[in-house]
Amino acid sequence: MPDFKEVKLVLEDGSEWKGKSFGFENSVSGEVVFNTAMTGYTESLTDPSYKGQILVATFPLIGNYGVPSDERDKNGLHRFYESEKVHVTGYIIDDYSIKDNHWNSVKTLSEWLKENKVPGIFGIDTRALTKLLREKGTMLGKIIFDNKDIELFDPGKTNVVDDVSVKTPVTYGNGKRKIVLIDCGVKNNIIRCFLKRDTTVIRVPWDYDFTCMNYDGLFISNGPGDPKQLTKTVENIKKVLYSGKPIFGICMGNLLLGLASGGDTYKLKYGHRSHNQPVQQVGTKRCFITSQNHGYTVDLKKISQDWEPLFINNNDGTCEGIKHKTLPIFSAQFHPEASSGPTDTEFLFDEFLAIVDNAKK
Repeated sequence: MPDFKEVKLVLEDGSEWKGKSFGFENSVSGEVVFNTAMTGYTESLTDPSYKGQILVATFPLIGNYGVPSDERDKNGLHRFYESEKVHVTGYIIDDYSIKDNHWNSVKTLSEWLKENKVPGIFGIDTRALTKLLREKGTMLGKIIFDNKDIELFDPGKTNVVDDVSVKTPVTYGNGKRKIVLIDCGVKNNIIRCFLKRDTTVIRVPWDYDFTCMNYDGLFISNGPGDPKQLTKTVENIKKVLYSGKPIFGICMGNLLLGLASGGDTYKLKYGHRSHNQPVQQVGTKRCFITSQNHGYTVDLKKISQDWEPLFINNNDGTCEGIKHKTLPIFSAQFHPEASSGPTDTEFLFDEFLAIVDNAKK
């Protein structure tokens, strides 16, 4: 049994949680959030939407299937990761599996976290920690090594999207449709979902002025932090909102559409981060199980009269998507591309591209 170093998590309410280190040994700070998924830690840890956050896994056993290779596909995208690196600030788990066993594993979770300079703590009752976060709401916290204290960091008060977005445009594929993708921290599987549907994807930075580009449809990606930090993105979306071009947004994309359309957003008490969020399509009896990762939502009481809710969360009644009543614009707060999680709603990519094809006629 390796000799693991003692470390502690300190929350802004003053509570301390002692555990042992299995990652990189460095004091860090961020927003402490929890995810209730049973699998998919590789995908979650590389999801740019977790930038600035310390992630708590409620499922007790983590690390048993190790970490897959960093091989890339023909488009230069990682086959098994959702971005170029681990984006979480820290990882908190209950029981760490020292030995990994999976056909696709090339290293342990501990080795991977150390390579990415991300602290990890195990030996903490993550379900008790999650219960506290549910009762008090998401809190800021810090992982402290060797009593090296640091200031609390709030990712909601800074533009963390700028840290995860590309800096210059990147083009993928050579399909019959041309989609401009506003990169607010896009997951690789969103790009994969477009590419396998005969689409050219032009990925542009979050603040890039794409309004004079030639394209068939606009896609607004997921991403971390408070959408109200992205004033440049909102202004650019406003310029094309009523151009007639089809627009589709996912997660942060839903929030930015809400703001661009004259609505408002607000922060949820502890957010939705799981593989099993039930979402109902408004006006139907269709309910889908969805993968989610967000801390903010669109305020349905403040959307304009030209817009209406498209999906509603069956657990708490919050907005899970909006659409324009007459224009080809819609969005989803959840992740239809999954990775990880259920793919029940991947058909939304087909619906969007069908709208794009129809608009081209």
